[in-house]
Amino acid sequence: MPRFSVIVPAYKVQAYLHECLESVLSQSYPDLELIAVDDCSPDACGAIIDEFAARDPRVVPVHLPQNQGLGPARNAGMREASGDYLLFLDGDDTLTPHALRAIADRLTETGEPDILVHDYARTYWSGRTVRNQAAVQLDERGPAPFRLEDRPGLLHQLMVAWNKAYRREFVESAGFTFPPGYYEDTPWTYPVLMTAESIATLDRVCVHYRQRRQGSILGTTSRRHFDVFEQYDRVFAYVEQHPELARWRPVLFRRMVDHLATVFTRRDRLPRELRAEFLRTARAHCRRHRVPGVPLHSRLRHTLVHLGLHRTFRALQVASALRRRTVRLTAKLLRATRSAALRLHYRIQRRLPLRADRAVFSAYGGRGHGCNPGALEAAFRTYAPHIRTAWVAHPEHHHTVPAATRRLSPGTAAYWTALARSKYLIDNVDFDPGLVKRPGQILVQTRHGTPLKHMGLDLQEHPAAAAGTDFAEQLRGVDQWDYVVSANRHSTLVWERVHPGGYTTLEYGQPRNDVFQKATSTEVTRLRESLGIPEGTIAILYAPTYRDYRRTQRTTLDLERVVHRLGPGFVVLARAHHHCGGPLVPGSSGVIDVTDHPSVEQLCLASDALVTDYSSIMFDYANLDRPIVIHATDDDWAAYEAARGTYFDLRSCAPGAVARSEDELIDIFATGHWRGSRSAQLRSAFRARFCPYDDGRAAERVVRHVVLGETDQPPAVPLAERHPVPSAAEALASSPFAIVPHPPGPLAVTDRA
Repeated sequence: MPRFSVIVPAYKVQAYLHECLESVLSQSYPDLELIAVDDCSPDACGAIIDEFAARDPRVVPVHLPQNQGLGPARNAGMREASGDYLLFLDGDDTLTPHALRAIADRLTETGEPDILVHDYARTYWSGRTVRNQAAVQLDERGPAPFRLEDRPGLLHQLMVAWNKAYRREFVESAGFTFPPGYYEDTPWTYPVLMTAESIATLDRVCVHYRQRRQGSILGTTSRRHFDVFEQYDRVFAYVEQHPELARWRPVLFRRMVDHLATVFTRRDRLPRELRAEFLRTARAHCRRHRVPGVPLHSRLRHTLVHLGLHRTFRALQVASALRRRTVRLTAKLLRATRSAALRLHYRIQRRLPLRADRAVFSAYGGRGHGCNPGALEAAFRTYAPHIRTAWVAHPEHHHTVPAATRRLSPGTAAYWTALARSKYLIDNVDFDPGLVKRPGQILVQTRHGTPLKHMGLDLQEHPAAAAGTDFAEQLRGVDQWDYVVSANRHSTLVWERVHPGGYTTLEYGQPRNDVFQKATSTEVTRLRESLGIPEGTIAILYAPTYRDYRRTQRTTLDLERVVHRLGPGFVVLARAHHHCGGPLVPGSSGVIDVTDHPSVEQLCLASDALVTDYSSIMFDYANLDRPIVIHATDDDWAAYEAARGTYFDLRSCAPGAVARSEDELIDIFATGHWRGSRSAQLRSAFRARFCPYDDGRAAERVVRHVVLGETDQPPAVPLAERHPVPSAAEALASSPFAIVPHPPGPLAVTDRA
């Protein structure tokens, strides 16, 4: 008996079915059966299902002799199901990676409830992904399992079957089945939720709900949308048969009126000639199921549905559309007027005298204080205190800017004044495209890491990664640079080739890495406490890079499984790339989401080891002389190399152990190989090549050169004489009172060839 029976009905979804079925069979939790139901589809759906069944014994093909619709197709799948829990997935949707493992863990954690409600995200043909707006109802805090009366807000979730897992014995004992017709989920979902004795939630996106550009059932204009009335008749009939559920009638009535109003107002559902009839039918329906004591006029559109005022409803829709259009046009006019005024303001400011005592800094297009510009801003205040500094950041990041530094918001008059009149402009990405460099201004481009992947002009050979980059515009920006900060000889050679220009390269090291040589063990302890890292555990910082050739970002590691296998002695700090905009594993035990932490340098200091794939963070982390493990499967490396291109084969000159699979990564940490002598040798060679100048004084050297004119800089401190702050694990091991635990796992070796 499998743990899960995943039921996938298929009708006219041949373009999406392969991806759907693959998303189920590729789950890291393999204990499942996939029941794929061909609803007599006229396209290739049946053949695709048979192909999957031939290659994987977990696939159970079901071919219906005639088209029956989504509800009966699901019923046919349920008749074949033998799993502990039932899951439904439409043929054009997909499961997210590791979804079944997360569901299985949550089911065990909450005592095998009748229903587990999980989250979903809408995915659009453009590649945009938007999470369910009602996700707050899925909060896992509080007692679980529970009944619906303990969390009635679940009725405000989208009433669909595929955002839940159902205990099969519960479904069979209650006799739940799907009815025919459109909106078949309605008379299934309400009774199931009201009847369940135990419900739990999982605050994790487990399904990607595809928003098809055209072809979806509910997006088809037809009379079939009148089926919604019969479906609600079934819901209220169920309540009549179960008097103990009568308390839900007011809620169901309000939800029904909302649903009917939504069907009526959606322009792609009802033919124009049927709209008046639909509203008349809705009026009769509301009168039939009206609950005494529930006010009729709670909302305007409720009133219009109750009274069946078709022309009034239509007139208000037209008026509302005109109002929205007027608001949009007015806002557009105001934006154009403001933009013209700011351009005029900037032009005037450029004619005023340049201020030699002003410097403006920014990082990552308006994010908070940090990276190389952040280190340089602090160095300006220390070594050139006569320069007044300002930081450009969006308002939500102003709290990260030091109190002594002026805060500027992008696009404001103060921002353009500062760009026009400040002598020094420092950034780690492209400067504002509206910037016009004045004579006497000095632009310092710091970049943000040592390049492993192809950059600049080299991306002309990789259109998927370039994503429409205007290389001519990029070179016009390069022509304004005066200085480029470089960490090492490799970076210098790359920058000068891919960003050709007349600037001067300052091969002084990465200013953001100065903190690694200056931090103390007390600061490391404080950082670990603030992050919630349990005392005595090994903290692994996991920081994968961004795949700009992918529409959706996904981790190649199942972090929950990694932490579970390694045991309580390890914790993972999961850091998603700043372009990804979301945590790697939300709500996972043993995994701390640090994606929104303002300082990656502090995360490095707090950790004991780094796991990454191809992120430039490895070059910075090497300055701490702490273990680094590269996770690079052969397939993933080949895809990354083909789509983005790299300057060298990382696996042949890695900064530490290389794991080519998840199990190998777990083994590296379980056996202690991650901090063995061979890993230390690899790290030493890597540091010698890429960290020659990061001795804690990189920012000082840049300021002395650019501002104070001191071009004759003292040599960098040799690697052997540097003493970066030790990790918490190293400090514990070096203590004369420490008891060092045996590394977990079946093997006792600490090094491998």
